[in-house]
Amino acid sequence: MEETLQGLQIGLDNMWLLIAGFLVMFMQPGFAMVEAGFTRSKNTANILMKNLMDFSIGSLLYWIIGFTLMYGDSIGGFVGMPDLFFMSDGFGDNYADYSDLFFQTVFCATAATIVSGAMAERTEFKSYLIFTIVVSVLIYPVSGHWTWGGGWLSQLGFHDFAGSSIVHSVGGWIGLAGAAMIGPRLGKYGKDGKVNAIPGHNLTLGALGVFILWFGWFGFNPGSQLAAAGTENAVAIGHIAVTTNLAAAAGAVTAMIVAWFRYKRPTLSLSLNGALAGLVAITAGCDAVNPEGAVMIGIIAGFILPFVVEFFDKIIRVDDPVGAVSVHGVCGAFGTLAVGLFSTSEGLFYGHGAKLLGVQAIGVLTFFVWAFGMGLILFFVLKKANILRVSKRIEEEGLDVYEHGESAYN
Repeated sequence: MEETLQGLQIGLDNMWLLIAGFLVMFMQPGFAMVEAGFTRSKNTANILMKNLMDFSIGSLLYWIIGFTLMYGDSIGGFVGMPDLFFMSDGFGDNYADYSDLFFQTVFCATAATIVSGAMAERTEFKSYLIFTIVVSVLIYPVSGHWTWGGGWLSQLGFHDFAGSSIVHSVGGWIGLAGAAMIGPRLGKYGKDGKVNAIPGHNLTLGALGVFILWFGWFGFNPGSQLAAAGTENAVAIGHIAVTTNLAAAAGAVTAMIVAWFRYKRPTLSLSLNGALAGLVAITAGCDAVNPEGAVMIGIIAGFILPFVVEFFDKIIRVDDPVGAVSVHGVCGAFGTLAVGLFSTSEGLFYGHGAKLLGVQAIGVLTFFVWAFGMGLILFFVLKKANILRVSKRIEEEGLDVYEHGESAYN
């Protein structure tokens, strides 16, 4: 009987991890739809191709070396011991090692695809393939080891349950470096200093993408519990699902209200990004905050989002077509800090002092320096090699035909 119960527990935990991984994989078409809908039709095939390739290339490279760099035996708390072509078919905890590999692979692909949106509509396809490789085998696995791999940040007590910083801010900060290095799209900023809006071609696709991402996030966050058997895991999964959903809803409603007051219209695009802002922000502390805290985190994320978008667009003048830097970079950093405030067991607002908040701040700063710094180096090299940005003619007429020989719409 004991052996049978243990087998059932292992089977349930393993299946939960795989189902959660399947949900996270389904976020890939969500990202593709958001990016395609928020940009112009002449670049749609290019965007879809990039989202296909970053998942495909990332899956191969994360299996070859990325997974063990992230989760291998720690070398000084900085990186895991590399072991080419991960081949274990045993069990880690209560799930197969290959199930864990798959689950972590889809997270790696998420970090890589965030960069695509920030640099959309003017990046050479071969350049995108190169930095997808670098993100998958170096930038993401190394910083991931510092936390989820048992490295130095986790030893300090840093808390990022499902990746507000580890996944989202890393992708956002790399995207910021890329968008700054490549420069704005043609016509974005006039000679008189005017900021020109370049609207996306299909908000229906954008909205569909956000709903897909919202749905997939129930694999992203609850799945990070990594187990389903037993009362404790069952309660945790339900709790995480509720905090995740409430933060997303609060982010969407708040962004709508802010847009309504500020721009005199309840704009769909900002409301959609408000939902994503809430999702990104709650990801770090979805296990540690109560529902009231989740709503507050979503409200703050939805409130700051429109102002952060304006800041990058009008003050810093970084052209980010889909708001990836604001949603994933800034709201990911905020959500990571928010754990130090709203955690019911360690947070400042619950009488536990500022220790965790300080550790969270160290983590946020570390991820920014690492991801943004590595991004600047990478994109500087690509720019010097003259393969970062397409020519003026290609950008004006669209990347679809010139880069891929086909159009998404015929």
